[in-house]
Amino acid sequence: MGLAYTIDSPIKVAQFGIASTISIIEDRLVELMRSYYYKLRNETYEPITTRQPDYRARRITDYLNLVNRIVKEQVDKLRNSAFEPGSEISRYFEMLPSGHALRQLYMRMKEDHTHEREIIQRYLRAKVIAGAIDVNIMTKVDKANYNQNDEVVTDGSDAVAALRGYAESELTNSSMVFSAGMNPRLFAYLEKCKGFDADASGNFDKKIVIKVSDFRSALIQGKILAKKGLWVSEYRIESGLNCGGHAFASDGNLLGPILEEFKTRRNELIDAAFSLYQPVARARTGILFDKPHATVISVQGGIGTYEEAGFLLQHYDVQSAGWGTPFLLCPEATTVDDETLALLCKAGEKDVVLSNASPLGVRFNYLKGTSAEKERLERIAMGRPGSPCTEKHLVSNTEFTTEPICTASRQYQEKKLAELDSLNLPEAEHRMRYDEIVAKECLCVGLINSALSHYNLPHLKKLQAVTVCPGPNIAYFNRIVSLKEMTDHIYGRDNILAADARPHMFIKELDLNIAYIREKLDAAGDDAKLLKEAHSFIQQLGAGVSYYRSIVPMVGEPSFEQQLDRMALKLSELGWSAA
Repeated sequence: MGLAYTIDSPIKVAQFGIASTISIIEDRLVELMRSYYYKLRNETYEPITTRQPDYRARRITDYLNLVNRIVKEQVDKLRNSAFEPGSEISRYFEMLPSGHALRQLYMRMKEDHTHEREIIQRYLRAKVIAGAIDVNIMTKVDKANYNQNDEVVTDGSDAVAALRGYAESELTNSSMVFSAGMNPRLFAYLEKCKGFDADASGNFDKKIVIKVSDFRSALIQGKILAKKGLWVSEYRIESGLNCGGHAFASDGNLLGPILEEFKTRRNELIDAAFSLYQPVARARTGILFDKPHATVISVQGGIGTYEEAGFLLQHYDVQSAGWGTPFLLCPEATTVDDETLALLCKAGEKDVVLSNASPLGVRFNYLKGTSAEKERLERIAMGRPGSPCTEKHLVSNTEFTTEPICTASRQYQEKKLAELDSLNLPEAEHRMRYDEIVAKECLCVGLINSALSHYNLPHLKKLQAVTVCPGPNIAYFNRIVSLKEMTDHIYGRDNILAADARPHMFIKELDLNIAYIREKLDAAGDDAKLLKEAHSFIQQLGAGVSYYRSIVPMVGEPSFEQQLDRMALKLSELGWSAA
C-alpha cells in the first residue's frame, strides 16, 4: 500500500486485537509522526535531529515505544469499559469471528440476566489482548550512509539502522517482516540482535517473518537464517502480481500450486531449518531445543471474500490469510488523505496498472490519476522530467555518476534522455525508451505524503503529491467502510463488495500473469532467448490451469470453472495447448 498508510494503524486497531504492520524504513515520516502523537498527548516532544548519532534507529525505537505505550493505555481503558451497546469492549468481542469461543460467550452474556453475567464479564475482560504491533523492512531499500568525513557509517545503512531501531524497542509479541528477498548485510546484522532469540520455553518476544514467493525461496532463506541460529517463525506467501506495491512475477508459478507445494513439503521446510538451527542456537543461547519452534505458514494477496479466505485456510492448511488493500477504504484502520481516498473509491479494473514507476526496476502496482502522477506528467510537459531527490532511499544507479543516484531523479533522467537523443533511434523505438525513462516516479516522498496531508504535517520542500500502490483488488471495493463493516465482511457476516462481478482471486492472478506475459511477448520481437523464456512462462501458467481444474469441486465457487475456461482460451491464443 505504501509507507504512510499503516504508519499508525496499531493505534487505530491493536486495542481490538487486530494485528497490523508499520513500515519503518522512512525515518523522516517516523519523526513527523513522533511529533504529532507527542503533541496530541500533551507530552514534551524532543526532536531527534539528523545531527544526532544514530538518529534513524533512535527515531524508530522511540516511535515504536510510543505506539506501544499508547496501545497499552487503550487496552487498559477498553478492558475497564462498560459492556453496553457501542462501547469499546463490546466492539472488541463483536468484531471477532462468529465461531470464536469468546464471541459466543459474549453473545451468551448479553442474554444472561443471572448472577453469572458478572462472572462472565470478568472472564471476558481478562481475555482482552492487544493485536500485534509488527514492522516491515523492504530488504533491498538499504542505502549506505556516510558521516561528515565521507566515511561509510558502520551498521548505518537504511535497512540495518531500521532493524536496530526495532530490535532496541520495547515491543513484545511482535514480528519483523522482511520483504523482497535476501540482503546479506541485513541478515548479518540480524545475527547480532539477541532480541530475536527464543527463551527456554521456545517463545519469542520478537519474531522473524519473511515474505516469500515460492517454496524454494522459503527453503533457501530459512536455511540461511537457521545457520545463524535464527528461527523463521512465519513464512508469508504473497501472490506475485495480485498484491499491492512491488510485484514479482514468479516465472508463471501461480498461488494455488505454490500453496500446494507448501502443504505437501511443510515438514521438509521445518526439519531442514531445525537441523541447521539447533546446534547454532545452542551455542548462541546455551539452550538445547529438542523440537522445532512454532512455524506459521500464511498467505496474502488478492483475497476478497470470506469464502476465498476460508478455502485457503482449510484446503491448504495455512494458519492465517492476510487482508491488505480493502483496508485502504477503512479510515478506522489506515491513514489516507481525503483526495486519495475518493480516488480509491472510484478505482476500476483499468485504474490499477502494473507500472514501471518504481526506481528499483521492479514492476509496481500503481493507481492512476493520483496527484503524484499528475505532477510527473506536468514536469514532462514542461520539459523538466524527473523529481527532486530528497530522501535518497532508492538510489542505485551509477551509469553517469560515481555515487549512486535515483532513476526517478531529474539528475538521472536529464542525463539518460540526453544519451537517448544521441542514439538517433527510429521514432517508435525512441518513444518507447523515452516513456520507460520518464515513467519512474519518486516513491520515497510520494508514499509518505498521504499521512502528512491527513494530519496537516509539514511536507518536505512543499512536495505534497501522493502516490498509492493498492493491489488490483481495490477495483471491487468502492465505498468507505467502518472497521466493524470490514471485519463483518472478512468473517462472512456482511458483504461490502461492489455490485459488479468480481473474478475469483486465483482467476484474477492468472489474468494478471497472462497480461504480463503478453506484454513481454510484444517486447521480445524476434529475440530467440526472450521468446524461449516467454514460452516457458506460458507453459507454467498452463500447468497452473491444469492444477486449478483438478480442484474445481473443492473451490466451491459456482462460476470458477467458467472463469477458468476463459483464461485457458486466452492462454491458447498465446500458444499454449492442454495435454
